Amino acid sequence: MKIEIDDKSGFCFGVVKAITKAEESLASGEKVYSLGDIVHNRVEVQRLESLGLETVSHADFPQLIGRTVLIRAHGEPPSTYELAQRHRLKVIDATCPVVAHLQKVVVEAHRKMQECGGQVVILGKRGHAEVVGLTGQVAGDTLVVERLEDLDTVDFSRPVYLLSQTTQSLELFDRMKEEILRRAADPAKITVHDTICRQVSNRNPHLQEFVRRFDVVIFVCGRKSSNGKVLYQTCLAHNPRSYTVEDETELQPAWFDNCRSVGICGATSTPKWLMQRVAENIARLTGSVTE
Repeated sequence: MKIEIDDKSGFCFGVVKAITKAEESLASGEKVYSLGDIVHNRVEVQRLESLGLETVSHADFPQLIGRTVLIRAHGEPPSTYELAQRHRLKVIDATCPVVAHLQKVVVEAHRKMQECGGQVVILGKRGHAEVVGLTGQVAGDTLVVERLEDLDTVDFSRPVYLLSQTTQSLELFDRMKEEILRRAADPAKITVHDTICRQVSNRNPHLQEFVRRFDVVIFVCGRKSSNGKVLYQTCLAHNPRSYTVEDETELQPAWFDNCRSVGICGATSTPKWLMQRVAENIARLTGSVTE
């Protein structure tokens, strides 16, 4: 049986930057505290914890006076930096450059909407770290929508400035844009700014082609990964024999019955070494070789 790992799957550059900064600080002997999981992958977080990284929350700041805190790729609102300063924390800012740019866009969009009585609408997952960081950039309200049904909360008699969380689906963003334009009292007062990261969104068309080549597809990602949920749905849509696992212990031998080829892929938060470990375990289960 042929086993192949997708060479375009794995960490995006924002995650690579965050993990590299953490590893460099840990290698120098410095104790580093990550504000929230550094990446939405339980296995990678455990690896970094074994090197000395500790995951903390905002509530832990008073106990960390003078220590080093890492801001992960998802970014944080200004209030977090102010809180860190009050507790004399050294901050390693590993915010993804794409997210950092989007935070500035949100501030500018909010300014423009204040001038004309409009609303900033963000396509994103409520409570997601990146979205919390985006909405926290401004004092006024921003509307977060996850589904088309959520557009019922938008006042279409007013101007709208539409943005998106960087890891959202391009297809959903386009549907949101079309629906907003359709329902707007004056479509000329609708501003649409596509802020989806192309390093993430461009994986979709590639993944569609990749998964069609195999009898079985194993998608490796953490259960907290928003990007992973989107990409796994792409796998399922184009190959019904697609399964998702967090690590190699979740593989089931029955998945590979009457199977001549297996493709392994993952989210932007999935490390290459973990996909390799999954491939090796499949080879042991089936007596095959990896490519």
